[in-house]
Amino acid sequence: MHINLDEKFNRFSEHWHPYIIGELNDNYVKLAKVKGNLIWHQHEHEDEMFVVLSGTLMMDFRDGRTISIRPGEILIVPKNTEPRPWTNDEEVKLMLIEPKGTKHTGEIIDEQTVTKLEWI
Repeated sequence: MHINLDEKFNRFSEHWHPYIIGELNDNYVKLAKVKGNLIWHQHEHEDEMFVVLSGTLMMDFRDGRTISIRPGEILIVPKNTEPRPWTNDEEVKLMLIEPKGTKHTGEIIDEQTVTKLEWI
């Protein structure tokens, strides 16, 4: 399967809304544009993998740490870890690789939560 990432990113403008672009074994490959803050949340059974393609993603953790992830860097958040992703008022483009059953904001439901994943 051949996928052009620029073409896929041009198909949406929403922030914090992941879109599925492919399947890899029992995982979805997703793209998202993010800007501002997402809520604190955790995934009990799934690790999360963030691949930053443009911009700088910031990730706060409950232990007080903040990590910045720049283009070309990957962050893997272990299951049962409660992160809060955010940006410094810039749009960040991400690729996510997650098990198919991963809920957007874990068990937390809020106005930012995407409950129906879409293919683009």
